[in-house]
Amino acid sequence: MKLIKVATIALALFTFILTLAFFTWWVFKDPIVFGSAKFDQVSWIKLAATTQNECKRGDMAYDLQRNILLKGARREAVTALLGRPAIEDENAIEYDLGKCMHVYHGLLIFFDAQGRLVNSRISSH
Repeated sequence: MKLIKVATIALALFTFILTLAFFTWWVFKDPIVFGSAKFDQVSWIKLAATTQNECKRGDMAYDLQRNILLKGARREAVTALLGRPAIEDENAIEYDLGKCMHVYHGLLIFFDAQGRLVNSRISSH
């Protein structure tokens, strides 16, 4: 009986630590996975067509999202900076980042009815 109680407590503690580690990683994954390089417009445009590098533009995505794409920026200014998007609709555009961490990712940029940047996020497909 005492062995079962100790095993149950140990399993609960292990589960708690594993859950805590996972959610800590989840919160900080974008800066870790996508934040290793500063945004460079020439590299961004060149890497759009390449298939050699799996996470072709992912390294610049976090810097771009946090420091370059400011709320209120005009849609035309964003497309002038980043080039032609992979997917485009009325309120959003998406740029292919490549296959990062075994999953394809994109940079989604959302605009309001006036064509001003509202939000951006890194998504997985």
